[in-house]
Amino acid sequence: MPAVSSARDRRRAELRDFLRTRRARLTPGDVGMPDGGRRRTPGLRREEVAVLAGVGVSWYTWLEQGRDIKVSADVLDAISRALRLDAAEREHLYLLAGLNPPRADAGPAVPVTPELRRLLDAWAPRPAYVRERHWNLVAYNDAAREVFGYGDTDHNCLVTFFTSMRYRAQHMHWEAAAPEVVGRFRADAARYPDDPEFARIAEDLLTVSPEFAELWGRHEVSARAQAVKSVRHPEAGEMVFEATLLPLPDMPGHDLVLYNPRPATGTQERLERLMARRGLAAAS
Repeated sequence: MPAVSSARDRRRAELRDFLRTRRARLTPGDVGMPDGGRRRTPGLRREEVAVLAGVGVSWYTWLEQGRDIKVSADVLDAISRALRLDAAEREHLYLLAGLNPPRADAGPAVPVTPELRRLLDAWAPRPAYVRERHWNLVAYNDAAREVFGYGDTDHNCLVTFFTSMRYRAQHMHWEAAAPEVVGRFRADAARYPDDPEFARIAEDLLTVSPEFAELWGRHEVSARAQAVKSVRHPEAGEMVFEATLLPLPDMPGHDLVLYNPRPATGTQERLERLMARRGLAAAS
């Protein structure tokens, strides 16, 4: 177990240094406390942080010393507020304390940034789109519209998968992919137990799709971030893509989904010819 102990010791040392440096950057005035006279070292004292966080001075001292003590999410949140930590620092504190950081809440709908829009366009002629946590399509490039047939009536990836006959006919392995799709949606829904929109989407699909109803009843979950998608385009023929899902840290709850032609399948050549005919070649 030496490697485990070494990793734990490094984490505790990081926690000790992190808390000490966060404390040192604040003054009593920053947190609404009296100055209290001259200080041998800059920043707040440990006892002042303990008071602000509502924890015992000895307990906070042990935490900052990296001792093996139990911590809770509520206490870490209190310390985060006391030390004025931002979201990234709060997540870092959780990790150093040995807890999984709470998943960031998805904020109100925000427009796709110009930078992200340029990334979608630059990915052409390969398909790409941005999907929010309920699997609603937020933005997609011309290649996704052309290759997958996404149009103005396609607002939700899950709904389109189970209700669009055009999409189903074009997806070469629809039956094999369906359990994985439902499993990923159920796993995503479990991350947001207080969000009723997942249940609403599922309930709507239960009434119109027997296939979805059967798969939803299995209660299977999947968290894969990569998949293979094969389509039969009416003009270009068969194309096989490797799909990768990338979370967008600046847009909590949103994912960037990129499709790359699978090597040795002829997909790249067929895709380039198709997009060239449409006048939708790769952005320069």
